[in-house]
Amino acid sequence: MIAVTKTVPASVVLEALDAGQSLFGENYVQEALDKIAAVDAALAARPADDRPVRPVWHFIGPIQSNKTRAIASHFDWVHGVDRPKIAERLSAQRDATRDPLELLIEVNLDGEASKGGVGPADVEALARCIGGLPRVRFRGLMTVPAPRDDATDQRAVFARLRELAAQLSAAGLPCEHLSMGMSSDLEAAI
Repeated sequence: MIAVTKTVPASVVLEALDAGQSLFGENYVQEALDKIAAVDAALAARPADDRPVRPVWHFIGPIQSNKTRAIASHFDWVHGVDRPKIAERLSAQRDATRDPLELLIEVNLDGEASKGGVGPADVEALARCIGGLPRVRFRGLMTVPAPRDDATDQRAVFARLRELAAQLSAAGLPCEHLSMGMSSDLEAAI
């Protein structure tokens, strides 16, 4: 579970870290950079034996080209790569001394014009593109489907993403992670 901490102050992130939460999602770059710096400073000020595990930062919003350097420099995971240009920029801007940036491809399963993401037919090509880049690693798929009230309909969309992941794995592209489900459809995603 990723705790989405947009609009939440660093003090709350620190409380969550102390309670054992280590995965945090942000979707506003500047807010996230300020928060990451505040959390890092607060943790560095603590005695070494009083530091929880290091937070793992996930960028979960749409990615603008002019924000890729900041994302590549400060995040561990990116949910929402939807075009080769973004993957290439993230790879080029990731510090070679850091672990690879973990990337999830955003899939627009419902074909909504108002949402980002690639169509299911284009996922394999983008996964192969990411696989050929240094300093980034293809890890899986993510989706934000159109709202549905019925749990059966919600599960059907998430099952399509799981099936797409299985197809990629069968094609030699290990697809280990699925990022799906928000407050209104979390149970169906699980």
